[in-house]
Amino acid sequence: FKFIDLFAGIGGTRIAFERVGGECVFSSEWDKYCQKTYEANFGEIPAGDITKIKATEIPDFDIIVGGFPCQAFSMAGKRRGFEDTRGTLFFDVARILKEKRPSAFLLENVQGLVIHDGGKTLQIILETLDRLDYSVFYKVLNAADFGVPQRRNRIYIVGFDRKKTPKNLEFEHPIGTKKNVYINQFIEEGVEGYDISEYLQKVYIYKKDDGLPEIVDKNSKKHVKTLTSTYHKIQRLTGTFVKDGKTGLRLLTVNECKAMMGFDKDF
Repeated sequence: FKFIDLFAGIGGTRIAFERVGGECVFSSEWDKYCQKTYEANFGEIPAGDITKIKATEIPDFDIIVGGFPCQAFSMAGKRRGFEDTRGTLFFDVARILKEKRPSAFLLENVQGLVIHDGGKTLQIILETLDRLDYSVFYKVLNAADFGVPQRRNRIYIVGFDRKKTPKNLEFEHPIGTKKNVYINQFIEEGVEGYDISEYLQKVYIYKKDDGLPEIVDKNSKKHVKTLTSTYHKIQRLTGTFVKDGKTGLRLLTVNECKAMMGFDKDF
């Protein structure tokens, strides 16, 4: 099957779909650093701003995948579905669905989408997809249930073209595996260049005795916090750090971060 990779980031979803036989025929991502990483791994630079790309310029495909950013939608009391999504990046997903009519889609977002604007945002998304004649199913899943050492809750919205599928189509999201994978098996030792200074530890990291930040080592059989794009800024509330290094505390290494995200070492 053929798929397109929208809001592609560095290509994690693409890897998953390629592993089950998919061929990526188009990708879009406007962040320049993500584009560089994507090119290094897949040999192609994703197209830029999706709002500037006409649906007719995209090759034919079977499935859309994409983790579109969540912005506020204006209800305005009009309940116009498709039109109510204008000005948001979900609108671009909807217009491509409308023009290209793929068989299915997988959309991913933060779990906060479920309650965003009192649930109205998700409601408009579901109504829009329904009006485009897709059967839609959604569920919040935790990455920790699927073989990575990270607690990461995300909503997965799956849809199927009603004209191409049975009328009473049933879809069940996967429930994951009972086999836990913990951070300790990925902790490296003797690495350099990731140390957090003793001064910073004293005045910031350990300024309160509140159990924060999260500290791990080779004995930590646990799932760690969600890895954020601002990790390098050393946030004590959201950060996970390793008991190791010359100063006794360091940042996670590149390989450790990749393991948390489910990427191979050679990515």
